[in-house]
Amino acid sequence: MRILCAKQALVDAVNNVQRAVASKSALPALEGVLLKTGDNSLFLAGYDMELGITTTIEAQVKEAGEIVLNAKLFLEIIRKLPSDEVLIQCNDKNNTTIKSGSSEFTIIGFSSADYPELPTINGGAAITMQQNVLKSMIRQTLFAVAQNDTRPVHTGVKFEIDSAILRLIAVDGSRLALRSEPIKSNESLNFVVPGKTLGEVLKLLNEEDEPLYMTVGARHIILEIGGYSVFSRLLDGEFLPYRKAIPANATTTVRIKTRELIDAVDRASLVINDRLKSPLICRFKDDQISLSCITALGSANDVIDAKIEGQQEEMGFNSRFLLEALRNTECDEVVIELSGTQSPMKIVPTSGDGFLFLVLPVRLKRV
Repeated sequence: MRILCAKQALVDAVNNVQRAVASKSALPALEGVLLKTGDNSLFLAGYDMELGITTTIEAQVKEAGEIVLNAKLFLEIIRKLPSDEVLIQCNDKNNTTIKSGSSEFTIIGFSSADYPELPTINGGAAITMQQNVLKSMIRQTLFAVAQNDTRPVHTGVKFEIDSAILRLIAVDGSRLALRSEPIKSNESLNFVVPGKTLGEVLKLLNEEDEPLYMTVGARHIILEIGGYSVFSRLLDGEFLPYRKAIPANATTTVRIKTRELIDAVDRASLVINDRLKSPLICRFKDDQISLSCITALGSANDVIDAKIEGQQEEMGFNSRFLLEALRNTECDEVVIELSGTQSPMKIVPTSGDGFLFLVLPVRLKRV
């Protein structure tokens, strides 16, 4: 193989595809990026057997071929090359030379025969939507994905398509995030995408209304985003029947300015840390929310105004979970619905049903 390509295009491509490369693997090729020549192009891929990212950049192909190069070393080298163009050539023994300006490196590659075959989907369901919409939906649900694998299916986000509505749902045992958007699709689908995959997808999506394309198969999903393809396995297992977890009726309704409540929770949480965990006590009474917390570090109290209808309540919450839910509402005002001290707090927009967050209360010790 012998190719010439633009340095910045190569750096950008390797930087993105290497996110899917295994950090440690019994198969050394999985720690590398696959380079494969095409028609005046260079195909690049990273794949750890669960997540894969591929792209193609322009290149002058002087001699066709393919090679696998250690992703970390390759990226560090090309980032620091002095010239705007990069020459890459390898011989039959997989010795690869990288030249740019006055700099020259020779590194040992791996045969592409050792690289696993990338997954394909035949006859899957096709979905098209705007990049900025999916970016918002992922951002507003990913925070609630479970971080342990007690139930592996909950380490992902459930995609639910029905009646031209796409819903993304994440749960971790203490909270729930649900985000809904209308979508142009006649499909009826349910599948769960790993949180790791969506974290990488989030980095590739932009804030514009450019289209992206999803193909969903029985075991895998492929997302086409700009010039990149993201491949991922889907998670198996029975997802929480989340609709049963959502309280049907509220006994207390609170309308609050989101930033004011975020700031108050943030202040009251200063006496809480990872070693000194204590519930944040919230009292909803007389058009005010009173927040208090006591730990070995000290105590904190704060009060903010709110519009409260219904019965007064006193409940305890994990302050971090409450903060993350409030921050991900991404709106100026929210409505909080309470259904008693044992039911989760429900956070919804002041109008519409674009999102719904649940935060389970912490049982308070009564003196």
